[in-house]
Amino acid sequence: MPHFDDYPKAQGLYNPNLEKDACGVGFVADLTGQPSRRTVVDALHVLNHLTHRGACGCEQETGDGAGILCSIPHTFFQKVCKAEMGLDLPEKGRYAAGIFFFEKGNDAKTAESKKMIDDIVKELGQKVLGWRKLPVRPTHNKGLGATALACEPYMEQLFIGASDDAKAEQFEAVLYMIRRKAAIAGRAKYGEKNFYVCSLSSNVITYKGMLKSEQVMEYFADLDDDDFHSHVALVHSRFATNTFPGWSRAHPYRYVCHNGEINTVCGNKNWQRAREGVISSPLMPQLQECCPIVDPEGSDSQAFDNVLEMLLLAGRTLPEACMMMMPEAWQNADLMDEDKKAFYKFNAALMEPWDGPALVCFTDGKYLGASLDRNGLRPCRYYVTKDQRVIGGSEVGVLNVDVENVVSKGRLMPGKMFLIDFAQNKMISDEEYKGQACKKQPYKQWIAEQQLVMSTIKAGAEIQIDKALELPMLRAFGYTQETLDMLLLPMGVDGMEGLGSMGNDVPLACLSRRSRTVFDYFKQLFAQVTNPPIDPIRESVVMTLEAWVGPERNILSQSAEHVNRLYLEHPVLTNQELAKIRDLDSKGMKTKVIDATYTVSEGPDALSTAIDRICSEASEAVKAGFAFIILSDRAICAARGYIPALMAVGAVHHHLVKNLLRTRVGLVSESGEPREVHHMCLMTGFGADAINPYMAYVALAKMKADNVSVPSGHTQDKLVANYIKSVGKGMLKVFAKMGVSTLMSYKGAQIFEALGMGPETVAKCFVGVASRIKGLDIATIAADYIAQHKKGFLDRECTDINLLALENPGEYAYRAAPGSEAHINDPGAIASMQDAARMNSKKAFSDFSKQHDEAIGRCTIRGHLEFAFDKTTPISIDEVEPAAAIVKRFRTGAMSYGSISMESHAALAVAMNRLGAKSNTGEGGEAPERFEKMPNGDSMRSSIKQVASGRFGVTINYLTNADELQIKMAQGAKPGEGGELPGNKVNKTIARCRNSTPGVGLISPPPHH
Repeated sequence: MPHFDDYPKAQGLYNPNLEKDACGVGFVADLTGQPSRRTVVDALHVLNHLTHRGACGCEQETGDGAGILCSIPHTFFQKVCKAEMGLDLPEKGRYAAGIFFFEKGNDAKTAESKKMIDDIVKELGQKVLGWRKLPVRPTHNKGLGATALACEPYMEQLFIGASDDAKAEQFEAVLYMIRRKAAIAGRAKYGEKNFYVCSLSSNVITYKGMLKSEQVMEYFADLDDDDFHSHVALVHSRFATNTFPGWSRAHPYRYVCHNGEINTVCGNKNWQRAREGVISSPLMPQLQECCPIVDPEGSDSQAFDNVLEMLLLAGRTLPEACMMMMPEAWQNADLMDEDKKAFYKFNAALMEPWDGPALVCFTDGKYLGASLDRNGLRPCRYYVTKDQRVIGGSEVGVLNVDVENVVSKGRLMPGKMFLIDFAQNKMISDEEYKGQACKKQPYKQWIAEQQLVMSTIKAGAEIQIDKALELPMLRAFGYTQETLDMLLLPMGVDGMEGLGSMGNDVPLACLSRRSRTVFDYFKQLFAQVTNPPIDPIRESVVMTLEAWVGPERNILSQSAEHVNRLYLEHPVLTNQELAKIRDLDSKGMKTKVIDATYTVSEGPDALSTAIDRICSEASEAVKAGFAFIILSDRAICAARGYIPALMAVGAVHHHLVKNLLRTRVGLVSESGEPREVHHMCLMTGFGADAINPYMAYVALAKMKADNVSVPSGHTQDKLVANYIKSVGKGMLKVFAKMGVSTLMSYKGAQIFEALGMGPETVAKCFVGVASRIKGLDIATIAADYIAQHKKGFLDRECTDINLLALENPGEYAYRAAPGSEAHINDPGAIASMQDAARMNSKKAFSDFSKQHDEAIGRCTIRGHLEFAFDKTTPISIDEVEPAAAIVKRFRTGAMSYGSISMESHAALAVAMNRLGAKSNTGEGGEAPERFEKMPNGDSMRSSIKQVASGRFGVTINYLTNADELQIKMAQGAKPGEGGELPGNKVNKTIARCRNSTPGVGLISPPPHH
């Protein structure tokens, strides 16, 4: 029988680590704190009204998940425990109840698990009051669907009595330790999750399952009892976003319901695991035995709940813990109170934000609250009524409320919190609660006394590179003439990345005939339908590169020493800043430099050994008390090659995380290899706190010395400052593509996919990243890098200028020279296509098809796929539509006028109209004269018209001359990044068509939905 927590293991293109949720939430509460049947019934009505936000599979009666979290129904439990178990429960608050999922049909295992749990309860000094078989009705009404029924768990309810001397907060902490120790012991014994605890508390209880919204009351008989009362209830209807549903993955969890996606969850999990090396709490003396805190198989929502629960039971209030995990955008908030800024800055030293579009509703029976992410990318509306009730949810209308009965209503704003305090019987404003929380400790004073900033650190000695070694080192690190001219030059001169057009048509790194850097084997992930990107320019108030680095303290306590760390405004360091960290001797902080090079004569196998060495040295440095580690490849020379910077950082980061040492040290990379924005994103995404790209600065100096288009007024310092500024802007743009706002959230989050990295490489350096097609092992990578090293440090005297200068491989601009990079847009294929068009030649078109297919095969994965004709059964040609009917369903790509010429844009429209198909304007508008038919009967009118965030060329006339409208949530060809037309391309005709100004650049940023 399938396990209640079953989901497929990693296989093919599926990775269980990418489980995400997107759902509907709602809540109902009585401000007086008085339990009632009405609260429960109304909450279940709210849940039924959220059905459209949940999901079900092809079986209409199998849902993705639904449930309810409410306060302990004391009167009801008294009744059923007496009737069914002969048990007289203690007074409310002196006992706990929780629902356990066990594997159905395995009575022996269930009995063993229950005994294990009972023994741990007694070991921790509490009382086992009894187990109750939970009454469920899987066949009630239409019953559960076959899939849900096949993996339905066996459920029992455990009642635990508090020890005589246990206070309320101590009892809750002990219950947490019972649950965690039992779960860990069970997994150790059975090798799998032998049970799951929906909740175990003296305050609240969760009923949930792999159900549809309307099935919750039908399935759980308890909820249908008139004596089941509560003063607060959260409900949730789950939509498993591109993932698998399951009984345990249904919401609510133990304290929260979540709607959204936590994009940084991989990094959040890793950082939490690393922090477990130093966590402790007087309320939970056996906390270390409860680790890992986060369920490794849980979704992003479950991981959030795991950490929130730990913070709560270690002494923080639930809203305070939520403020810590989902802070407001405070760094650039000029109008924010200084005490509140200090509170957020202090807590940023303890934990990075859990970032992404999110609405989190929470309750522990004492508070009911809801909080939005800093961007406000999920909806939440609420009502407060005259009869002292609170109703809210993901949208308006979840419960009918008489307008005359409404005292106040509102919409939750970005970063703000809605909060009910049942002890005070009132709603507390965001300003009031946060104002109180921010004055609990002298956060502002602690930061002023303890934080370390670059401007106050004593200058260190910079390392100079011999001029004769600059060019060999640039070649060894893979710099090319294109790197200097097309990437670094605009960054250094203008402080902006260079603009490119028409995409990237070179082979994937794993298919290239040339040696490529490890960076090239990774692709950035991007925001998709339920997860909107951010505009990093217009929404810069929520974006930041600032971050604390250096040793962290116990996350479960607060003191001035928690901010005895270095606060960096930018992750890219100048040589002067790197020297300050290298020579640091302040407030007990010192730095260990680890050599990230190895002897190339030892061959490709030496790279893996070298990685093991730096990992071991890093561990020893942390244990020796060093505050910072610098992984440096400055020792590169003819005899020593460098460990690829990304592999060095990733391996050390994961090694320290695994050994619970990562949060005790700052990790800095001093490497000549990274130089592009993509490189810096990867370095931070795999755990680097800061990067010193010293060879990029050498390259900038070389261009200035060679007078390569560098204005005379640009000093070396200005070139470096501009370069760092452009890297920062580029990194923020990349963060925004994934809906992430802060460097602290992005750091270690690994929001990438590998294309061509083998399992050995991933296991050692990039733990947890998806690498679906597998690929290179470490020795193969080393062979590529050693070959590149030899291009820099020649093994013989040479006077050939081509061997001494930087290469020009034609990666950005096609080159016909031997050894140059291949391109899909091959000149030979383009010439054949032009011949075919000019001469209407089938042979020329056949040549073009053959050449283009070969180019696709050289450059893409899809070019290696073939149709399996031998495994199919052909159909009669009579069943196939004629070509004239098929082409009517053709659509052109959305290419705007401006990105292509008027001739091309109009020709596509005419061609599609002749065929009865449809052309697409793109987002660049369309000239009104094209709406009229041409003298020969043709039409240049595009049937499909786009409306994007830039609204370029959008008029009433434009909209009415469309057969189909496309409203773009975000860019398709450049996911999460706006299309851009440089000012020099915006001529009078284009400007008129787009209702803009000639010469002014046009950017269509990614909007929200």
